[in-house]
Amino acid sequence: MKNIFVMLVLCSMCMAQVPPGEEQSTLPLPDSGNVTLSLDEYNKLVELAAKPPKKSDVAPLPYSVKHADMKLHVENDAVCGTVRLEGEVFRKGLSKVPLTTGMTVLDAHQNGKGVPLLQENGTHMALLPGPGEFSVALDTGLPLRIEAGRASFSLPAPAAGSVQLALVIPGDHTVANINPGIITSRKSENGHTTIEATLVPGQSANIWWTTREAVTPTVPREVRFLSDAKTLISVSEAEMRVAVLADITVVQGEPSQFHVDVPEGFEVTGATGATLDSTETNSGVLTLKVNAPNQRSHQFLISLERSISGEKADAPFLSFKRAQRETGEVLVEGSGTMELTATEGGGLKRMDVKEANPYLRSLAHFPAQAAFRYHKQASETPTLALQWVRFPDGSVLAAVAESAVVTTMVTSEGKSLTEVKLIVKNQAQPFLKVALPTGGSILSAEVGGERVKPVQGPDGSRVPLLRAGFRPTGSYEVSFVFMHSGAPFAKKGGADLSLPSMDIPISLLSWEVFLPEQFKVKDFGGDVIAANRVPAPFREEDAINTENRDSNVYSNATMEAPPGQMGGYVTDSSGAVVPNARVTITASNGGSRTATTDGQGRWIVGGLESGTFKAKTEMLGFRTSSFNLNYDSSKPSSYNFPLSVASVAESVEVSSTLPQTTKSETNAFHGEAYAGSRGGPINGQSITSLVMLTPGVANQNVASENVVKLQRKVVGVLPVAIDVPRTGTSFSFVRPLVLDEETKVTFSYKSR
Repeated sequence: MKNIFVMLVLCSMCMAQVPPGEEQSTLPLPDSGNVTLSLDEYNKLVELAAKPPKKSDVAPLPYSVKHADMKLHVENDAVCGTVRLEGEVFRKGLSKVPLTTGMTVLDAHQNGKGVPLLQENGTHMALLPGPGEFSVALDTGLPLRIEAGRASFSLPAPAAGSVQLALVIPGDHTVANINPGIITSRKSENGHTTIEATLVPGQSANIWWTTREAVTPTVPREVRFLSDAKTLISVSEAEMRVAVLADITVVQGEPSQFHVDVPEGFEVTGATGATLDSTETNSGVLTLKVNAPNQRSHQFLISLERSISGEKADAPFLSFKRAQRETGEVLVEGSGTMELTATEGGGLKRMDVKEANPYLRSLAHFPAQAAFRYHKQASETPTLALQWVRFPDGSVLAAVAESAVVTTMVTSEGKSLTEVKLIVKNQAQPFLKVALPTGGSILSAEVGGERVKPVQGPDGSRVPLLRAGFRPTGSYEVSFVFMHSGAPFAKKGGADLSLPSMDIPISLLSWEVFLPEQFKVKDFGGDVIAANRVPAPFREEDAINTENRDSNVYSNATMEAPPGQMGGYVTDSSGAVVPNARVTITASNGGSRTATTDGQGRWIVGGLESGTFKAKTEMLGFRTSSFNLNYDSSKPSSYNFPLSVASVAESVEVSSTLPQTTKSETNAFHGEAYAGSRGGPINGQSITSLVMLTPGVANQNVASENVVKLQRKVVGVLPVAIDVPRTGTSFSFVRPLVLDEETKVTFSYKSR
């Protein structure tokens, strides 16, 4: 029963497909036979039959322009006609349909009704409703170019599926040309020629034909113009450069080009101008073609150059051909250090450099040597003979370091961490070239207290000396920190530390080395000097006690100086300083040092320990004075020794009122005199020998604040993990006038 029912349903469905009143197909139908379906398949068919039909997808494009039919005719000096575009809008609602570009649209209509148009980027677009087909007609116009025996115009073809053109031009059997495009037919009637062609969609077609009418050429008016040339002449070591700022004023006519005579031996290196279209140089004549012949004024900048080998040459003058009047100015400059002489002639008039045109002065790169003006006459030609003497240029330092403070921490593994602080005076040098020792690397850098990024160059590391927005006029600080791998310490042996060479001069380098306390070091060497052997100079405000200048006894004032330094001033009874006076300091053990006062009456002796001393002051024409001193090396004092005029040989002895010290008086001298010393070695030590710092000098082995700051910087600031020594021994060294060279200190050590 189920099979019979299915067959009845299928038969009824087939019969329902035949519309009433229409005959069934005469083709024989195959025998239906018996079809057996399961209940599940039957249910799927019923379910599919109940589903609504799928909606159609949205069109991928909102419109399509299928065909363009262009019917144009020539009227006088214009091309007019209609352009009909046919197509279809696929989407619902209004759509922007681009129609044409490069044409003047007079009207647009469809089925007798106007069509709204808008213009976007030179393209005419129609607002058309959809979905549905459209047929829009445009009334258009194009300009026609007419020349002698030729007429032409440019026709932009619409971007349609196909473009057909029907063009009516005047004349029987007129031969027309279309590119790109294909002419399909041509016929003539009633004094006109009709051309039909197929154009390339979306491309502009050039259409031209010959005409029998000859356009009468216009007789050009005679060109008259004035020129004013402002010339800058630059003399360098091997060449002469000329820059000419030429102003042309057109009085009559419309010149399309100007001709300039190029001076012999010179080569044109450039020519610019607002109205300049192109240039051409041929047979010593420079042709300047302009793109605006009807403009009344033109300005050109012309540059020339030639090589020179001697010490004299003639300056060139640029001349515009057929100019009614030529005036100008000449400015002469010399590159580098030279003495330049300019001799004028031929109507050239000398003037002050400040009177030269400001635009001409702005072209100069060096101070002007001479300036002239001229008004060229037919009977004379301006001349300018140049002669010069060149002097060698002296080198100028771009940057210099007034001082360098270096702090080095050495770990028990032999690694070293060094901070270099430079007080820099910089003119224009952007980077400091640092030649690190092998195994060294820069960790951080600062300029003026702010972090900067070091740069690795092909020949070494670079530390910036300037940063964005920072252009100081005075001295400022530049610092960087570098780490060196070094060699691990053994139980005993030798070691060395090196500072990188830097490409700027350093006036004075101070180096503090902090070594771990478990190592006992000795036998320091290298190219540095122990700091306690180089006394620092006095500050004048601390060295002179003005209240006691007139006293008959010496005065003392505590001064800011390193331990072991003694010094002061020698004055006369009126308080004036006495230069070239001889000061002899004698220790209780008999050792003595002699110093001579300088032009300001100053004397300095260094490397002293606490004890009692005797000072003797001698000067021709003055009494010889002696002073007994109790000296405390931890509190250096300034001594003012007065001298009085003597009629006969006299001597005066004054006792010191300073408190006595309990320090041993032996070995009172442990260094050399400074600023005019004339003594030999004391206690068997040579002046030039390098020794380990003496432990007896106060505070010399205590770490300074620089070491503490560097220890803090390693923790959480520097991107490096290093075992920072917290306790140890500090040693100080100095080295004056370091000129791009490595600084090294060596020592021997033994584990405690």
